[in-house]
Amino acid sequence: MIHLPDATGALRPYRSRSRPLDLPARAAPPVSRAVLAAAHIVADPFGNTTPDGPADLDWDATLAFRRHLWAHGLGVAEAMDTAQRGAGLDRAGAAELVRRSAAEAKATGGHLVCGAGTDRLTPPYGTLADVTAAYEEDLAHVESHGARAVVMASRALAALAAGPDDYHEVYGRLLRQTARPVILHWLGPMFDPALEGYWGSTDPDAATDTLLDLVAAHPGKVDGVKVSLLDARRETALRRRLPAGVRCYTGDDLHYPALVDGDADGHSDALLGVLDPLAPLAAHAVRRLDAGDRRGFRALLDPTVPLARHLFAPPVRSYKTGIVLLAWLAGHQDHFTMAGGLHAARSLPHLARAYELADGLGLFPDPERAEARMGRLLAVHGAGP
Repeated sequence: MIHLPDATGALRPYRSRSRPLDLPARAAPPVSRAVLAAAHIVADPFGNTTPDGPADLDWDATLAFRRHLWAHGLGVAEAMDTAQRGAGLDRAGAAELVRRSAAEAKATGGHLVCGAGTDRLTPPYGTLADVTAAYEEDLAHVESHGARAVVMASRALAALAAGPDDYHEVYGRLLRQTARPVILHWLGPMFDPALEGYWGSTDPDAATDTLLDLVAAHPGKVDGVKVSLLDARRETALRRRLPAGVRCYTGDDLHYPALVDGDADGHSDALLGVLDPLAPLAAHAVRRLDAGDRRGFRALLDPTVPLARHLFAPPVRSYKTGIVLLAWLAGHQDHFTMAGGLHAARSLPHLARAYELADGLGLFPDPERAEARMGRLLAVHGAGP
């Protein structure tokens, strides 16, 4: 029995689940959908860092978590804009993360994609040529390590572009020189307000047209488009207009079961931050799709949506705090410390509810350990016995 603070701060008793879900420890990757987790990074709790300084990582724990994801058959999306680079990881740290994860992927046979961006540029950012050069540098680094690149949305490009033509100019040059087809990422302003008006318009319909025109103008160069708009209707409409062979990777952590399930016109693949804590359950669910059991897929994954919506509640960019809490409670790391001090980005009632929802789903391999760790966190905040 543990006492958890509710939304008002009042303590109430909660009895944790006695058994975790019975899921295989290892499994082959699903075949009916591409399923990638934007994995969190593990900070070094003894790193002598500052909130705005470079992060010190616990590399052993960070890479061990990638092996956990690969063991369950998921792919890993590395050096991404919100999961890692938005969690205290600077450009040099992201480059090292790509290098180390690529070596692990090669050794284990794991599927890996890596973000390429322009975060070496700072305001006032320079010129479009500077944006292109920054992208080219990151792309070269990712591809030199054998990974597929995710071309991330650029704050610099959003600030400098005068309209759709500038996006065509920058992305067109990149797509003409990439060694392998890339994934283009449309990250909405709910994740990063600096990306308002991406693709040259604040009108989402006009922005969609620009993105689709870009994909159509470079056949064979785009593996897929990752859509992180948290708008299932808009994602479905965009997905139906993509050229044959171009995937739609959902980045919608609020509506993912329906989007991955799909409809008569197709489905979305998945590249999601919420797959970090859901990995064993999500991989098992997608294998139900492999067997043609759509009802079984939804029966497993639909109950996870309340947890996802809680983790990704506004401000959406703070979702990582709950993700790392759950990784600690599940035993994937020995502490609840985040790069940049982001473990303080959510309230104690928010974290308590995340624990309760995850425990109810059976996500903790050792429920007793999870309860004990949650009790230690409560005690630090003065809520212990």
